[in-house]
Amino acid sequence: MVQIAIDGPVGAGKGTVARLVAERLGILYVDTGAMYRAAALIAKRAGVSGEDEVRIAKLVDQAKIELRQPQGEERDGRLITVIVDNEDVSWKIRTEEMSQGSAVVSKHPQVRAVLVQKQQTMAKKQSVIMEGRDIAYRVLPEANLKIYLTADEQERARRRFKQMQERGIESTFEKVLLDIKWRDAQDFGRKTDPLKMVKGAWLLDTTGMTIEGVVDKIVRRGKNL
Repeated sequence: MVQIAIDGPVGAGKGTVARLVAERLGILYVDTGAMYRAAALIAKRAGVSGEDEVRIAKLVDQAKIELRQPQGEERDGRLITVIVDNEDVSWKIRTEEMSQGSAVVSKHPQVRAVLVQKQQTMAKKQSVIMEGRDIAYRVLPEANLKIYLTADEQERARRRFKQMQERGIESTFEKVLLDIKWRDAQDFGRKTDPLKMVKGAWLLDTTGMTIEGVVDKIVRRGKNL
């Protein structure tokens, strides 16, 4: 089975790229960031503080989290369909509140351990392309292809702002840029599994590149695995 691991900072285009590569190669796209957003949503609905590591880990462990390629009416612009306990929460987790909530819950080692186990279980069943912050060295250390996908802050903020505008989400470029910087500080500063590029990973800077150009590059390598 093929395993492609993509790490990188928020806004680098990991989700869009991974989804398109998955379609071209005929493998499952696993959006780990969506799983952390789902964890934040689970905690909020249970009335649990984002700082309560033990309770959140227990709730997430008990929850059934499924990912699948969008089907039929689900093809509404989403990257992936996320099902939590038989409920489609694909858009409910795509708010700024859940974005910040995911950054908080992802700091907890126990929560990360639970989700990593769920992600590894998915990868054992079929070929996958998985993206997130710690895929190459924590989730899929034996991946056939490891990629560190990045872009400069301004480029990442422009992409995120454009996505929000397309989805009708009100914000400003300045606010999005500040959120990018805050998320970077959280990701790079975590005591457990901070964002980093592993030895042997392919550094792919997407600044100034089109999505199609990035996808083509990865697909060419993926076909040779």
